[in-house]
Amino acid sequence: MGDWRLSAIELDEASVVHRSRAIEQEREVAIYDLLEQNSFRLAGSQGGPYHLKLGLEDNRLVLDVSLEDGTQHGRVLLSLTPLRKVVKDYFLVCDSYYKAIRTAPPHQIESLDMARRTLHDEGARELMKRLDGKIETDFTTARRLFTLVCVLQMRG
Repeated sequence: MGDWRLSAIELDEASVVHRSRAIEQEREVAIYDLLEQNSFRLAGSQGGPYHLKLGLEDNRLVLDVSLEDGTQHGRVLLSLTPLRKVVKDYFLVCDSYYKAIRTAPPHQIESLDMARRTLHDEGARELMKRLDGKIETDFTTARRLFTLVCVLQMRG
């Protein structure tokens, strides 16, 4: 039985522009949480642990998977089109949420936070659906991967 987990994750820096400190912190937390606990099984693989490099290429998400010794183990390309609406909505709600934290009453902040979490969950489910037959993950892993997909697409 193989070791079905990620032991290292990196974002393809050629895919992204300068990130603000807040975006960089989102990236760091998502990677830390992913490495602490994850379930990741590449279809047809004998097992890992795996190293994952995430990037963007021609409007596609690229998941380059290698083994710990650096041996290339698989490459999965996913169209970002099915994720585009949920990512856009997620960014809009996050922007409203972060603005509301400064001035809005608690009930408004809570409503925006619930909407933010709902969209994040929706994005994770869509990502799992897109990965079906290619990479098997649990929901928590897909949620954290969705965060990294969003970080790859953030600007500023």
